[in-house]
Amino acid sequence: MIYEADFVFSPEQLFDRSQVLMAVSRQFGVRVSDVSSYRVVRKSIDARKGVKYNVRMQVAMHGDFFPDLKGNFEFRDVSSSSSSVTIVGAGPAGYFAALQSILLGIKPIVFERGKSVDERKFDIAALNSKYILNPESNYAFGEGGAGTYSDGKLFTRSKKRGNVTEVLQLLHYFGADEDILVEAHPHIGTDRLHSIMRNIRNKILECGGEVHFMSKLTGIKVETNKVRGIVINGTDSYQCENLILATGHSARDIYGLLYNSGVMLREKGFAMGVRVEHPQALIDSIQYKRKERGKYLPAASYSLVKQVDGRGVYSFCMCPGGRIVSAVTEDQSIVVNGMSNSRRDSCYANSGIVVELRPEDYASCSDNKVFSGLEFQRTLETLAYRNGGGSVVAPAQRLTDFVFGKVSASLPSVSYEPGVISSPMHFWMPEFLSSRLREGFRLFDRQLRGFLTSEAVVVGVESRTSSPVQIVRDVDSMRSVSVSNLYPCGEGAGYAGGIVSSAIDGMEIVKRINQCE
Repeated sequence: MIYEADFVFSPEQLFDRSQVLMAVSRQFGVRVSDVSSYRVVRKSIDARKGVKYNVRMQVAMHGDFFPDLKGNFEFRDVSSSSSSVTIVGAGPAGYFAALQSILLGIKPIVFERGKSVDERKFDIAALNSKYILNPESNYAFGEGGAGTYSDGKLFTRSKKRGNVTEVLQLLHYFGADEDILVEAHPHIGTDRLHSIMRNIRNKILECGGEVHFMSKLTGIKVETNKVRGIVINGTDSYQCENLILATGHSARDIYGLLYNSGVMLREKGFAMGVRVEHPQALIDSIQYKRKERGKYLPAASYSLVKQVDGRGVYSFCMCPGGRIVSAVTEDQSIVVNGMSNSRRDSCYANSGIVVELRPEDYASCSDNKVFSGLEFQRTLETLAYRNGGGSVVAPAQRLTDFVFGKVSASLPSVSYEPGVISSPMHFWMPEFLSSRLREGFRLFDRQLRGFLTSEAVVVGVESRTSSPVQIVRDVDSMRSVSVSNLYPCGEGAGYAGGIVSSAIDGMEIVKRINQCE
């Protein structure tokens, strides 16, 4: 028989097999020898009153075996398929759309403006060490999209739109640890995401699909409200039956291309702010209420949200044991983001702290209201560049100095590899943004005592939380409302916000396309 029950363990107990077996035997009133095996199917940490693990466990008795948590996927040979779908973008939305296509017998043809993960890493190294930006291959563009260089969090609230479990099972199939199938807040890490993206690409090619790198979408041929073809790199034309656009929220040129092709767009709210970095040991001590977390606890994280003057101020993309990276895609601008590897073993903890923005906040930034959010992003990114240290050296300030309006005479060490320079960010950031951030930090310190400290540093700017533009699509068919065979997808379309929700969006769109075939 297979039984399931909830347990509460100390960190030390959970990692001691003998103690777990004793707890299981007491729970079910059996002898330890009756327990064939056990496995954790859900796990979370509760540190409110002493650090405990809340665990849901499956227990096999008397020689029985567990049902398989892994997915069973049948990838088809689509090399001779009569149906195909053109996908622009090889991030989570694009690649999972390609996988779903193969599962349904449709041939995916993927175009990606950036390079493969194997080649992309050299451009990122050049950005960090030599300050050389490749606008088509960087932390935002390339195989796997921005998610490849992130913490790889797999938490989403998009369950109503698709099968989260299927996405996690596919990620596990392509190389993620089995832990992602049971953790309450699973993550993968940049180091693992590289090989996973490579494995997905190889499966697409093995099944007869196509993946083209350094292939930038530069034209869309729309006739009688239908995409007849696309142009790649300004010269190469391709016909397409259905076009899935999964270009990510930083591909600003795509919005202009769509607008000029008569595709309906609209402005949408988003969030902007800064990235704050603390010593990881400090966050551990605040969250776990102990001097050292020990070997049985992961690097502590936090999730914070407060209301300030009618707007949400909240943490975004928190990276425990991670580092700050440059997410810049255009010259003479500064953009920062966070990433971490699977072990989360850096001595730093960083997170975006951002303010909710609404279209009325930046309506005056452009004569065309659709692009006003994009222009506000550019304005802040340019300000960060002008107040930084040149190239991709970022402006920074001690957290306490930022909150209390002082110039930082010195800065603590930071993880941001290109380097930082002291800058009065409280002074040059727009007042409605900086004032809410400063008050938000004060409120966060009331919740997490010690959060507001001179040991922490703020680095600017965190401006690419999501797209400020939405490509309008029909709710049921997921098609563009103005072009019948165009399917806007993922973060760049304004309908997702992370690896899992983007993957779900891509898979669901292909299912809609298949229903119409």
